[in-house]
Amino acid sequence: MNTPTFLTERLLLRKFSKGDLVALYEIYSDIEVNEFLPWFPMKTIEDAVTFYETKLEYGYHQEIAYNYAICLKEDNRPIGYVNVGTGDSYDLGYGLRKEFWHKGIVAEACKVIIEQLETDGIPYITATHDINNPQSGEVMKRLGMSYQYSYQEQWQPKDFLVTFRMYQLNLDGNDGRVYTKYWDVSAVHFVETII
Repeated sequence: MNTPTFLTERLLLRKFSKGDLVALYEIYSDIEVNEFLPWFPMKTIEDAVTFYETKLEYGYHQEIAYNYAICLKEDNRPIGYVNVGTGDSYDLGYGLRKEFWHKGIVAEACKVIIEQLETDGIPYITATHDINNPQSGEVMKRLGMSYQYSYQEQWQPKDFLVTFRMYQLNLDGNDGRVYTKYWDVSAVHFVETII
């Protein structure tokens, strides 16, 4: 798949490469950065090699792949990532090394990816966040996403119960569409009145 490179005011977004293994490890090994993500933090550089070979490299060979390294323009070194799943949820995900938090970097990166998704005819995106991680929800709001509902899930592989908030942005003008799969499969789901 051709995964184009994007430039924003401060950032360069590109495919990860094998030369990024140390940077990948720095992102995915930090306990605080990965607290609200489903996987356990990486423990060794070999974990980064496995992740690159089985997830990233494999994904880049698919017909559609949206998995980008977030790099600062000045050094082209990954400090985070943004990805969009190609399943029916078109789930937006992101992560960033903590020394770069609260600078608008993830929102800046996501905006250009969302523009590409719209160009490619992707009808909508969803994103979820743990209710204990409201900062992630603030990013979703800055991207124009709207809260739809909350639901509980036994999160794997960490195996603990999480209440998620689900946000959605329709890109094709169908403003009434709501992705209901998480609602449908969760025994506990509800709409919060104050978000």
